[in-house]
Amino acid sequence: MKLSKAQYDEIAQFLGHVQPTRQSLRKLKERFPSQSQSTLLSIFSQEYQKQIKRTHAKHHTAEAIETYYQRYLSGVMKNAAAPVLLELANEVDFAPSLMARIVLERFLQEQEGTIPSKTLINSMLRDPSQIPDGVLANQVYQCTVNDCCYGPLVDCIKHAIGHEHEVLLREMLLEKNLSFLAEEQLRAKGYDKTPDFILEVPVAVEGHIIHWIESKASFGDECSHQAYLHDQFWSYWNRFGPGLVIYWYGFIEELDCHRERGILLKDCFPTDIVTLRHSMAQH
Repeated sequence: MKLSKAQYDEIAQFLGHVQPTRQSLRKLKERFPSQSQSTLLSIFSQEYQKQIKRTHAKHHTAEAIETYYQRYLSGVMKNAAAPVLLELANEVDFAPSLMARIVLERFLQEQEGTIPSKTLINSMLRDPSQIPDGVLANQVYQCTVNDCCYGPLVDCIKHAIGHEHEVLLREMLLEKNLSFLAEEQLRAKGYDKTPDFILEVPVAVEGHIIHWIESKASFGDECSHQAYLHDQFWSYWNRFGPGLVIYWYGFIEELDCHRERGILLKDCFPTDIVTLRHSMAQH
């Protein structure tokens, strides 16, 4: 699903005025009924992450951390069963999983007398039963299951969706009898930065030659697309020639502006692939 910059801006503006909750997602669907649910969910998640990045620093000052920790302690003292951390995160407009991380880190620091390792924190967030305090374990668990944009649960879902679309793309390539090398085969050959698939015989899509295909199970907005161009797509282009990026949940139309230079954007698998064998057989 392709959106014009104006359509995208309208959605982003609407999201600027709502809380990042599942209820807001319902409002978003009601407000933009013609857009697909997966596209809206992807935009919702990306816009929220941008907002969190903008405000991240203010939640990590020594003063803020201490305030959150003391508020957590007094909250659970009054009622240990209440969703103290989750409500605190919503009140200060911060991601529940990230709030859980701040308080957990502060708690462990107090217990151990040293700053806990990132590995330990991540392990406890993934499996709160490892947290040596039952009340905090329950609070952290509530935060991770109620966070729709951050945390170990969301990371798992995103990873699974990304993998699912790569499998889907592989099946489509096989169906079209296109011979290709997948990312894992290229890594085995010693390549470090590789697209998902390199075509052993290039094809033409909408009059453009394609040597590689990259699958993105997300919406292509300006921010993420610029980052991908810088970190991935131009590197692929330098090494392997022109290629195709599939944003399965759509993208902003105006971003598809590098076709002549060799990067083509689509929101689905192309139906009009012209293979070299096919065109030679016609002559």
